[in-house]
Order: sequence, then structure tokens, then C-alpha cells
Amino acid sequence: MNPYLILLRGINVGGRNKIPMKALREHLEDLGYQQVSTYIASGNVLLSASASPEEVGEEIEAALVEKFDLDDELIKVLVLTPEQLHSVVSLKPEGFGEQPEKYHSDAIFLMDIDAETAMTAFRPREGVDEVWAGDGVVYSQRLSSELTRSRLSAVVASPLYKSMTIRSWNTTMKLFERVQP
Repeated sequence: MNPYLILLRGINVGGRNKIPMKALREHLEDLGYQQVSTYIASGNVLLSASASPEEVGEEIEAALVEKFDLDDELIKVLVLTPEQLHSVVSLKPEGFGEQPEKYHSDAIFLMDIDAETAMTAFRPREGVDEVWAGDGVVYSQRLSSELTRSRLSAVVASPLYKSMTIRSWNTTMKLFERVQP
């Protein structure tokens, strides 16, 4: 069995596409996944499966739309191995996420899009936003005292946003701790 981190895009956001985590866990267990657990209600699932990441992603995406009443245009599933998540954490920009009292830091995970293309959706405001391209991720950091001036929200209006799912750096690190052997 292979351990995976599943990031669900488009559920439990802004009151749309609601899925109770208990129902999600039970449904994934019914599909045969093992060691299923969730972390907060924003679509973070840890599980084990014998199938490949691609197969797991396709099956879960189809099963979510079939089982739950969802706007399927918003739903996407990203399956990460522990090694991929380790890479996101270990290759972060120097100092990124290390001053949570000063900066709000996010990992923007990419789905079916490369970082170079994704970066075209970002227009960081000088002195407020900083973004860095990574492997399968864009790192975004905003000055906490200037959150209302940040241009990160403009990314949401981009058509490229459908190929991204955002997790705070704190959530990313909690997930990282949970996928470690």
C-alpha cells in the first residue's frame, strides 16, 4: 500500500460544494481506500492505496461528483506522494513561512499546469506580495499588515485558477507532519 496526500480543490469553500468530512472518509473507505483520515474541512485527505497516484486521483474525482451534489467544474483532485510533499517543503524559498507574525504564507499547488504558466496569473504588488515558482507549486507570501492591498485575490479571477488549490503554509506543514513515516 502506498501512502498519499489528497488535496481536493473546490470543496467547502465559501459555503459551496459542502462535503462533511465524516461522509467523505466513509465514502473513500467504501471505495476500498485504507487508513483514511482528514485534516480540517478544506479537502485534505490522507489515505493508503495500492493504485498509482493517477488512478487514485481519477477514481476519487469521479466518485466525489457521483456521490455528492457538487459543481463538478470546480472539483479537482491532486494526489501527492510523501516524497512530493517533502520536496515542496524542502525546496521552499529561503525564509519562506518562517515569520508567521509578519507574513501570511501559502503553498499554491498546481494541477495539470506548470509553474511557469501559473506564474502568469500573478501580479505581485511591490512591498506587499512575493511569489516564487517551485516544482508543482507556487509559493506566495503577503505582508500581514497589508493583506487588503495584496493582489493574490486577483489570481482567483484568472482562468488559470481552476488549475490551482491553495493551502496555508501552516496547513501544509501540518500535512507534512502527518505523512511522515
